[in-house]
Amino acid sequence: MSERLFSVALTSPPYATLTYALPAWLQDTALPPGTRVIVPLGAGTLRVGVVLGDDGNTVALPEGVTPKPLICPLDVEPCLNGDYLDMVRHLALRQGVTQGRILGNLLPAGLRTSKVRLRLIDNGRKRLLKPRELAGLDKEVLQRLGQLWREGSFEVLVAGEDAAASEMCVLKADPPWPLRPSAHRQAAILDFLYERGTTSRKVLTETLGTGCTTALGALLERGLVAIEAIDEASCACGISEASSTPLDAPQTLVLTEEQSAAVGNFAAAMDAEGPATWVLYGITGSGKTAVYLELAKMCLARGRSVLLLAPEVALACKLRRDVANSLPEAPVVLYHGYQTPAVREATFRLLATTRNQPRIIVGTRSALFLPVQDIGAVVLDEEHDSSFKQDEGLNYQAKEVAWFRVGQSNGLLVLGSATPDLKTWHAAREGVLPAARLTSRVGGGTLPSVELVDIRSLGPTDGILAPATTAALGATLAKGEQAVILLNRRGYAPLMYCLDCGTVARCPHCDIGLTYHKGRERLVCHYCGHSVAYPAVCPNCKGMHYLPMGEGTERLEESIASLLPPGGRVLRLDRDSTRRQGRMEEILEAFAREEAQVLVGTQMLSKGHHFPKVTLAVVADGDLGLNLPDYRASERTFQLLVQSSGRAGRGELPGKVLIQTRDLGHYCWQYVLRGDYEAFFEHEIAIRQRRRYPPFVRLALVRMSYPVDCREGLAEVTSLAGELRRMGSQEGVQVLGPAPAPLPLLRGRKRFNCLLKGADWLGLRRVYGAASGSVSHRHLSLSLDLDPVNML
Repeated sequence: MSERLFSVALTSPPYATLTYALPAWLQDTALPPGTRVIVPLGAGTLRVGVVLGDDGNTVALPEGVTPKPLICPLDVEPCLNGDYLDMVRHLALRQGVTQGRILGNLLPAGLRTSKVRLRLIDNGRKRLLKPRELAGLDKEVLQRLGQLWREGSFEVLVAGEDAAASEMCVLKADPPWPLRPSAHRQAAILDFLYERGTTSRKVLTETLGTGCTTALGALLERGLVAIEAIDEASCACGISEASSTPLDAPQTLVLTEEQSAAVGNFAAAMDAEGPATWVLYGITGSGKTAVYLELAKMCLARGRSVLLLAPEVALACKLRRDVANSLPEAPVVLYHGYQTPAVREATFRLLATTRNQPRIIVGTRSALFLPVQDIGAVVLDEEHDSSFKQDEGLNYQAKEVAWFRVGQSNGLLVLGSATPDLKTWHAAREGVLPAARLTSRVGGGTLPSVELVDIRSLGPTDGILAPATTAALGATLAKGEQAVILLNRRGYAPLMYCLDCGTVARCPHCDIGLTYHKGRERLVCHYCGHSVAYPAVCPNCKGMHYLPMGEGTERLEESIASLLPPGGRVLRLDRDSTRRQGRMEEILEAFAREEAQVLVGTQMLSKGHHFPKVTLAVVADGDLGLNLPDYRASERTFQLLVQSSGRAGRGELPGKVLIQTRDLGHYCWQYVLRGDYEAFFEHEIAIRQRRRYPPFVRLALVRMSYPVDCREGLAEVTSLAGELRRMGSQEGVQVLGPAPAPLPLLRGRKRFNCLLKGADWLGLRRVYGAASGSVSHRHLSLSLDLDPVNML
């Protein structure tokens, strides 16, 4: 017996690559790589897989071996093309996992479900079949099905969902919510939507129980929650997320000499043979966005697509709006992680089925995995931002994926920033990457003056703003101008101190202090999401006398309100204030229309936003992050503060920046005060070289964790670390650790890290692979993070 065999990567556990034969009714049917198929697994289980390839010939199987036939294909045309599968293969090799696991992370859930129906039209009659029913059909019927499939009279339908699955529950009000103390179910629904975002009614009831139906009805009547239908077609193109404010009149871009030179260099790179990577180094306000827009226009003129990626959703939405204003006729797709799964799936399907239409894709890092063909350019705006690295689930660095994708299509990768990643700028200085510079602000404006404010005298119960800062803020508001205040710490108070026993309220799963959120009246762990109602009973002494310690954005917003003139308003931009759908755009637009005088927020407001009336930028605690156990701590602080400084003085009025600090002697400040990136680079790169850190060495972090009650966990950590050191000595890789992670207990698991330093990625992967495969670690959860960004 000989059959044609296909390699199929399962997109759900066990994520294996298995071999299947064609069913008899499809013997004359081609299944190109990238086609989704339903396959049997075990006794009666059906899974979705992706065809990776076949040998193109019949293969003689060993005696007694009978391959299982696959059930049926799900695509008439392959869902994924060869370039996409090539990217999947390289990601799998880099991460040391199967291609199925990569596909399971990249494909939307709706493309990985086996709950489908097969609709066929035969002689004018319609018939619906479930995949399981195919096995019970006789040979003649199956042969007819094969003929209908080849004729295109066979269609795959996603299984019909009930009404609850298509009705989305949307939170319509921010906390605090007007609820009775006994309305526990209503509070649970509001908390769930606040944490998870827009959710289908089906998921809500499955998670919270059918008993929440009455409570949901009460919330609907009061207008705290609304039910909205999914409009997948409009969402896929970003229409439904368009700003409520009318778009500006289409703008004609008038480029400066430096911008024109950059665009000319990019055009030449796009037209040259082979891929290219350029750095766009431009000070804040120098018009990097205008260069991106002109590049997008050039790509469309060449019949090619372009990806414009931002590190945060707020910046992606702003970038989408800039595209709509400057290129109103261009086909634009917005894609980011805050969209509902249905919207993201609709976008994926749209791009998979309209491959020859050039588009502008605007989004965050996940947009890199959309099935876009013929990519002319990929732009990473604020390329230095750590958000471009994903270190949970599927680990990847967006810059590496973008580089790979433009390499497939001979496109252009542009890395833009006012404060480039030190590794990026080192490559530019060494001549590895060409760089274009924008050294002047558009319109002739000057960079703001920067001053340090000493806050060493402030006590733990004082407000976070020093008297000098408060005076400057008052003077700014008195002149009718605006101010932004950065505090990279959300909530009302980061610590709650028990006055009865002197302990701090802590998360039982993470051993991290709980943050008080006054609006929600809850103590929340920002790592695992655990929360308790406040007032809360102290687990140590059973007392209820707490003192809020420190200050978060919520408390800062409250304290600034007293400084405003009559009728003044403060807005807050952080993860908590923007959870409600559309709220982020509302806040930014209201501040741009000068409906508020002060905007308080976390690092979400530190970059990319343009508010001409802002003349004062305050960094409330410049020391946050400066002394973290991370070799990038100084670099990240410099980047954050320079980007924050760039929010002031972007219009005709001069700007001023106040940075509050308790560490006036740190070397970082001298460069921040001058806004001198290149001098900071020279200082920091010398430290990196002396201490053997990137870009002078390759770095990997081996993360190990085990349940807190596991007795064998520590012994397994020690054994694995010993094997890492032994293999490292053979490969020339330095192994440091194991050491408790800076956050040693998270989500009920004890955490340890080993740091690997080597000359190349292959050596690091080889050490990890050999060590993890040679010792017992059945109680450990292991992960290898190449080029780690988060060292915690």
